[in-house]
Amino acid sequence: MPKKDPIPVYVFTGFLESGKTRFIKEILADPGFTENERTALLLCEEGIEEYDEQELLRYGTALVSIESASRLTPNILKRVEQKYDPDRILIEYNGMWKLDDLTAAFPARWELYQIVTTVDASTFALYSANMGPMMFEHITTADLVVFNRCTDALKEMLYQKNIRAMNPRATIYLDDVDGNSEDYARNMPLPFDLNADIIDIGDEDYGLWYIDATGDPSKYDGKTIRFRAQVYVGGNVPSGSFVPGRFGMVCCADDVTFLGFLCRYPNAKDLKLRDWVRVTASVTVEALPQYRGEGPVLHAVEVVPADKPAEELVYFN
Repeated sequence: MPKKDPIPVYVFTGFLESGKTRFIKEILADPGFTENERTALLLCEEGIEEYDEQELLRYGTALVSIESASRLTPNILKRVEQKYDPDRILIEYNGMWKLDDLTAAFPARWELYQIVTTVDASTFALYSANMGPMMFEHITTADLVVFNRCTDALKEMLYQKNIRAMNPRATIYLDDVDGNSEDYARNMPLPFDLNADIIDIGDEDYGLWYIDATGDPSKYDGKTIRFRAQVYVGGNVPSGSFVPGRFGMVCCADDVTFLGFLCRYPNAKDLKLRDWVRVTASVTVEALPQYRGEGPVLHAVEVVPADKPAEELVYFN
């Protein structure tokens, strides 16, 4: 018996009234997405906006209610698959439930294809202040983040917060009340000159540069950069290389992590862990296992000792 193809699963998460239902409706109304294919839509919370089941049938979509997190079991989800035989599955997920509980319940053929997080920009600051870890999880796990109901003032606030620091690889859009959409990455101002012979990265700008280079490494391909960083050398760093980087706090004290890129340097063996150095390096874009794809690789032109900066930790907002 031939093995059946995987079923792609699209998960839409975010807090209640963040715009998930409207976003899903727009996707289902797109003929390019729904034409001649069957969709199972799992609804894990109900907000003010509702689905019209008759309209969903026009799009080949069956609505399945999941009333509680306890109903997220492999057996129940397998019965959904058997009953509707869908070509794809959409899940409007409850923003208060753990995403790991959902993926752990996936039957064998279900394959997570994309996570979309919607955020009401007008309540983002409130939720971040009161439910920071949960908001952080929504954004960091997403492939696409959409901030809706944006005003000019809210857009400015989101740029100042440097949302990309939470998830450099996600695509982020800011949607206003008139239906206009703005690509966050393309409009975020950079405090250094990308056209300079040597791009000097200030101590206070290291985090922004790291996020920008992670999200769009091609922007730095062939460029030369200079910055201050700490040395990381260890068993997982190839011979003739080290990782210059900084410790950064993205969300809270529990989320401090080392941020750096591989740097090829023949004298790396002479460097000591945690020493401060000033690195001048050219940049290429290469695919490395550590990056799980393409990313910036530095080629040291000069590595010299440096004093530690006034503020050793990098902050993003």
